[in-house]
Amino acid sequence: MDGTTRRALGALLALQRQSWEQGVTGHALLDLGEDAAARVVARGAVLLQEPDGRLASLHDEGLVNGAAATEVVDRVARATGDPALAAARDRQVRWLLQGCPRADDGTLFHLAGSRQVWADSVYMVVPALAATGHAERAAAQLEGHRRRLFDERTGLYAARWDEDAGELCDARAWGTGNGWVVAAIARTLHLLGGGAGDLRAPLAAHAREVLQACLRHRREDGAFGDVVDDPASFGEANLAQMLAYAVLTGVADGWLDPGLAGTGRDLLAAGRARVDADGLVTGVCGAPRFDRQGVSAEAQAFLLLATAAERRLSPPGEPPPAG
Repeated sequence: MDGTTRRALGALLALQRQSWEQGVTGHALLDLGEDAAARVVARGAVLLQEPDGRLASLHDEGLVNGAAATEVVDRVARATGDPALAAARDRQVRWLLQGCPRADDGTLFHLAGSRQVWADSVYMVVPALAATGHAERAAAQLEGHRRRLFDERTGLYAARWDEDAGELCDARAWGTGNGWVVAAIARTLHLLGGGAGDLRAPLAAHAREVLQACLRHRREDGAFGDVVDDPASFGEANLAQMLAYAVLTGVADGWLDPGLAGTGRDLLAAGRARVDADGLVTGVCGAPRFDRQGVSAEAQAFLLLATAAERRLSPPGEPPPAG
């Protein structure tokens, strides 16, 4: 592990994390092969599990954020044979399939006390369902979010939809929200591998569509606007990292053109260039409110996820393996 990656990992593990950040930290550790630390992340997510099944809960109003930790809990449960971890995973999956408030078509709501559908939920829910044997339900969640939030004209996702009003309540093409969607599809296809079947082509096509729409708005410094298509919005680099993860994963897994590998590496470089002496990725959409530049655990994790994805690429001159 090079010095930049090691510093970024150390900073991630030292930062206080919110529920979804515990999950994406687990994804990064799994992909880097840091199995011992992944076990601790899984146990920590279960330690803070709500009785209804929500993992890594900080007793906030999130309905689905903790579900991002499902994959790491599942992987550790299967690797160790720990029945308590397996039971915790099953409680979380049961919440997603049955308990979580949802629209009439089954699309999950993001916050308690609200009937809103958020782009963020795609990453929290879709890979989790795919990882635990519910690929069709995962695809249905993506489709429900797409119907409400995706703009066919721009190729970008709006941030939030109000189910009761039947309209967008935040129509901005939030950069991180679009990153969540593309990264979710990449992770889902990676988890499904050859088992994706008929889902592979449409999922890959949609990821490419949103990816290309985002890339059209990339700024000269290699980053993006907080609102992708708004030149006046503040610049931030985590979308570059999220897209780097998706591009490098897609090339490595064979559903993106190998010629895009250079784009993926360049997107990753935009994040690595912003790592400070303490290992923090600076100039990203920052915690805790994600409404200005700062730092965040999720940005740390996506630097590491993209770095791990780059490692999976085939050596120069060799075709990528079939995913």
